[in-house]
Amino acid sequence: MGLKRKPFQGVGNIIRFNWHFFVLDGIILIILASVAHTFSEPVMIWLYILIGVSIVSSSISLLVSYYVYDVSELYRFEWFPKAETPQILNINAGFDETSALIQERYPKGQLTIADFYDPQKHTEVSVKRARKAYPPHEGTISVSTTELPFQNHRFDFVFAILSAHEIRDEKERIQFFSELKRVCKPGGQIYVTEHLRDLNNLLAYTVGAFHFHSRSSWLRVFYEAGLKLKQEKKITPFITTFTLESDGNTF
Repeated sequence: MGLKRKPFQGVGNIIRFNWHFFVLDGIILIILASVAHTFSEPVMIWLYILIGVSIVSSSISLLVSYYVYDVSELYRFEWFPKAETPQILNINAGFDETSALIQERYPKGQLTIADFYDPQKHTEVSVKRARKAYPPHEGTISVSTTELPFQNHRFDFVFAILSAHEIRDEKERIQFFSELKRVCKPGGQIYVTEHLRDLNNLLAYTVGAFHFHSRSSWLRVFYEAGLKLKQEKKITPFITTFTLESDGNTF
């Protein structure tokens, strides 16, 4: 597969897949700037403040995204465990930037790629653009979040990198992680990498942070799915990886 990340690939993809939001924001700001002078001075000042805040907020979001996806250690995967010939499941939600890098990390491992993208549920135009730009890797298996087509205790490592937050319903997330527990070997580990709905991401992405789930929500889901938290690591101030393992109950 041999995917190599290019300079500005992360922030470039954000703009590329979500350009309609940037265009809409730009049109609104241009209209506000054009009509601001027609209002009274106090209103005009507030409109210019609003325009300035909007520009600064968007700039901060893009700068943070550049740091997270293009500069940080996120895609270097130095936090991955060492293993010679592991059985690996990498599961994504319609946009796979990681499988090639995982295969490079474990050249002798057996990698299974699963995609729970459902066009009936995931209707965002940004996801459709991403899938068009990055078609699923050959051999990717289309799966349901509530029933994975794998035997019990098959995988040493399961990776869900920036994907599981797309499961919006909490009960569905619990079922999904119950399935990840089922297919993970005793002693195996599940790695969940996500933005959190926390102060850092709220400051960086404002209302966009509400697309993420809170730490307490993740911990509740893990507990209900019968998983225990082994480690919680901040890859950056904006990205968290949870390392999970079975609570000891078997199927």
